[in-house]
Amino acid sequence: MVKLNVLELLKKQGRSKYWLYKQLGMSYQNFNKMVCNETQSIKLERIETLCMLLNCTPNDLFSINWEQTDASNN
Repeated sequence: MVKLNVLELLKKQGRSKYWLYKQLGMSYQNFNKMVCNETQSIKLERIETLCMLLNCTPNDLFSINWEQTDASNN
């Protein structure tokens, strides 16, 4: 399972979830689903914006749990 690590990155940088929400300018419902890993897809444009705002790379932004991925495929 691929996981978005936004909350961890925000914590490391001393920034709030609210700060990021305001920067992205999206609805709070969609924003919250995204940062809580409750969405199926994220636009490449949004990934690029997140990387710019959080000063990170996509490798920092995402992690994958292979065990959880294998379990969901069975």
